[in-house]
Amino acid sequence: MKPAPRPTPETQPFWDGTAAGELRIQRCQTCARHYFYPRPHCPHCGGDQVEWVRASGRATLYSYVINHRPAPGFEDEAPYAIAVVELEEGVRMMTNIVGVENVPENLPLDLELRVVFERRGDVCVPLFEPAGGAR
Repeated sequence: MKPAPRPTPETQPFWDGTAAGELRIQRCQTCARHYFYPRPHCPHCGGDQVEWVRASGRATLYSYVINHRPAPGFEDEAPYAIAVVELEEGVRMMTNIVGVENVPENLPLDLELRVVFERRGDVCVPLFEPAGGAR
């Protein structure tokens, strides 16, 4: 079984969003900038007036590595891409790329992606697939 993250009080709104099929990130009400990973203060201006907002779910591929030696729980999926994507809102997050054979020819940088969700135990994990379908 794949490992599943454990929500904390700070991350619970994120996981509530994924369970509802939404990708939620935080936005500072002081400087109006989005950020990710969840935390109580804005990393840009230090403000503590933050809110959770629904992200578009659109992203581009920023960087990746193709893993041929799977971690426990991922044995049936190797090779798989461990990626950093840049959301339309300007923040980056680590994820996996799904819905396409994970070979360099299919994973050009700046590839347009969309979020999908995979249930793992009690949480739904956001993953990304090519926005135009499989390549």
